[in-house]
Amino acid sequence: MLVSVIILTKNEAANLPTCLASLQALNAEIFIVDSGSSDETVNIALQSGCRVFNNPFQNHATQINWALENLPITTPWIMRLDADERLTPELIKELQKTLPQTPKDITGYQVKRRVFFMGRWIRHGGYYPTWLLRVWRTGMGTCEQRWMDEHIILSQGKIANLKHDIIDENKKGLSFWTEKHNRYTDRELKDILGLTAEEQDKLLKENQFSQASQRRWVKKNLYGHSPLFLRALIYFLMRYVIGLGFLDGMEGLIFHFLQGFWYRFLVDAKIYEFKNSVNN
Repeated sequence: MLVSVIILTKNEAANLPTCLASLQALNAEIFIVDSGSSDETVNIALQSGCRVFNNPFQNHATQINWALENLPITTPWIMRLDADERLTPELIKELQKTLPQTPKDITGYQVKRRVFFMGRWIRHGGYYPTWLLRVWRTGMGTCEQRWMDEHIILSQGKIANLKHDIIDENKKGLSFWTEKHNRYTDRELKDILGLTAEEQDKLLKENQFSQASQRRWVKKNLYGHSPLFLRALIYFLMRYVIGLGFLDGMEGLIFHFLQGFWYRFLVDAKIYEFKNSVNN
């Protein structure tokens, strides 16, 4: 086998079958790292021939690094995939062709993530393409320790881009989506308040100056210094109007409003609450 796929799970019975079905043609070894699922997630994984491991969840970065340090991976390449993501057939063919003939100085590949929301591809508002480093040579990647928006950092080598996409489509519904993002605001609060920010920004090395590092710079140096609450509104308008998010239809309005305004506004509200509690 050429590549091992790591998937983190907890109660992903609604999403995992689609994810695993998309991997069949890749002929990869699939590792599931579960953190206490109470649904059929583990049974689905075992029935599909996956190797299942259990580890208590702290955050995504810690869980990924635990997987990299403890899983019995023997393939030359590793791929990280979320349970609500799937590979396109074109990406599978590209991986099968590209990885065996990759020059030694290239140690990681970025892929584009294509997000579907309420059944619609979100193409606009600056949301596509989103480039993510998801494939790397075994032993050369670790996950930076952040509570949110964690990325794989390579110990050496260069990053190249693959042409085809990963599709992100969560099948758990809008209530789950909003509950999940509410939990994300708590994690992001820890990063914004500087609990780990300074050290982690240094991990994005100059030879890994990617879309992820550019967005982080903008978030920290421009968005981060803008007034609370107002910046959420400006960000939404930039995405929805200037970024043409309105072209994504009603589903796009819901997505860009919730993800681009409500989520960011809620983060600011929690920052405001925290500062008031400290001052009082």
